[in-house]
Amino acid sequence: MKKYSRYAVRNRTLGFDMITSPRKHIIASIATIIAAVILASLIASAFGAASERVLIVFFISLIAVVGMGVYSGNSGILSFGHLSFMAIGAYAASLLTLPAQLKIATLPKLPEWLATTEMGLLPATVIAVLLTSVVALLIGLAIGKLEGSAAVIATLGLLIIVHGVAIGWRDVTRGSQTFFGIPAVTSLWVAAVGVILALIVGRLYRDSISGLRLRAGRENAIAACAVGVRIRRERLISFVISAALMALSGALIAHFLGAISPKKFYFTDTFLLLAMLIVGGMTTVTGAVAGAVAITFVTEILRRFEGGFSVAGLEMPAVFGTTQIGIGLIILFAMFRKPDGLAGLKEWEERLFPGHPVGDENAVSAQNVSTQSLTAEDMTMKFGGLIAVSDVAITLNPGEITGLIGPNGSGKTTLMNMLSGVLVPTEGEFFLGNEMLSGLVSHEIADRGIARTFQNIRLFENLSVFQNVFVAALSTRDGKNAHARTTAALARMGVAAHADADAGTLSYGDQRRVEIARALACEPSLLFLDEPAAGMNREETDNLMETLRGLTIDLGLGILLVDHDLKLINQLCDRIVVLNEGHKIAEGSPEEIQNNPAVIEAYLGPNRQD
Repeated sequence: MKKYSRYAVRNRTLGFDMITSPRKHIIASIATIIAAVILASLIASAFGAASERVLIVFFISLIAVVGMGVYSGNSGILSFGHLSFMAIGAYAASLLTLPAQLKIATLPKLPEWLATTEMGLLPATVIAVLLTSVVALLIGLAIGKLEGSAAVIATLGLLIIVHGVAIGWRDVTRGSQTFFGIPAVTSLWVAAVGVILALIVGRLYRDSISGLRLRAGRENAIAACAVGVRIRRERLISFVISAALMALSGALIAHFLGAISPKKFYFTDTFLLLAMLIVGGMTTVTGAVAGAVAITFVTEILRRFEGGFSVAGLEMPAVFGTTQIGIGLIILFAMFRKPDGLAGLKEWEERLFPGHPVGDENAVSAQNVSTQSLTAEDMTMKFGGLIAVSDVAITLNPGEITGLIGPNGSGKTTLMNMLSGVLVPTEGEFFLGNEMLSGLVSHEIADRGIARTFQNIRLFENLSVFQNVFVAALSTRDGKNAHARTTAALARMGVAAHADADAGTLSYGDQRRVEIARALACEPSLLFLDEPAAGMNREETDNLMETLRGLTIDLGLGILLVDHDLKLINQLCDRIVVLNEGHKIAEGSPEEIQNNPAVIEAYLGPNRQD
């Protein structure tokens, strides 16, 4: 599709179906990465061996920081355990490159095939990266089931476990003793090639489909699931890629130092690399570079003072831990003054070359609207001893707007949450046509043509308006015609002009429109809207009513509408369902509901005047 090729570049060699960033951003980023690394290497070479050593360590550290950022920056889950993968890569590559005679002499219990194997750095590194990726896949399947602080603590446990294995597995790692004899073959240019590869992989992943989906999940997991994002799968992909980059850095540092030990991959270096990630900014490759430069510079200065120094004849004593203290203070300063890091939330080229081409605003995507109705029976939701919804039946038809009203706490949002997969009903079943949807999670229901908005706006605030809608299109209907669907949804909701703005910067009314556009990009047959007019003035509400009528007339959508604006409900809805204290007390046309005694008593109040 020609319009789409303007916006995305394909990169199947890295396993990405497509990159979601404009071509100019990717080209500028890759060209700058290559040029900057080569220039830095040439300058270091001109200054001699000491400068080369500093730059090699910097390059290897930067690989590790980018690796940590691929997972932590895109998922929002801070990992304390990624140096475990660095250790696995270092030991695996070292065992493959260690001279056979030395292995036989110092590690006599190694398997014969391993003891007699002696490889070069490149094949050993490739094998180490692949091995680490497999280990990360298995670990990620477990950690991926955890959320928030539980996931963070699990990564800390991973670090401790791998450290313990490295110390205890003396027949392979020499335990806590130094693992020596590793060929010191990581030259400046070898490290330069490694860091170029890592930076490009990190940059491409961030704007791959998987990366965009994961960033959406980082911003708001519930909303991401509701538009089809499989967060656990995306976390697992990033976890494996980040582990592979950590293994690369481990292999290179081992073959630079020539000797390693388990303490090299424990808390001290974890603290140093996390400092680089946090100070620079977790969410971008630009931040990884900025943080690595800042912390490396400060570290080199503080290390010179750690052993003591003299000022104007005054001798200052050695202070153990000066470097760690200084880095800790920098982290605190950054968190207070620059909570998003030195680089912020955007890559440098996104700031320099803003713009998301949305193509023809008159584009219309093919709307695969189902003619099947959604039927729900005996829907019940219990929270402990509280029954929020009890034995409710409801039918939603394509092309019809159904209102769902009731007093506060009557169960409206809970019912909508059950029908959209956010909550699993305690009792009851619901079907789309003949297909039972009960038990399906949000992303599975979204992919079957049921999309929704939320009572409290749940946008991906730090993603652009275009990306908010695009991620929904990419994550449903197998991503078919994603760009056309995005463009059509933005145009229909009147927010195409804001495509490049961060969603969190828009006015309240426009944010509501973006949320509806995001739901429309899923190409649904049924659309659930939870108080879409809340916070809007009368003019905005009237415009929204006109838009919603157009959705049913032009696209044949069925709409389930929850709102407290009775004028909107009565003028817009074909049929109204009324809940009270979790029970359905009435159903009918707006005229029938207005004159229903039970509704007057429970919802409108006993003193209502006609």
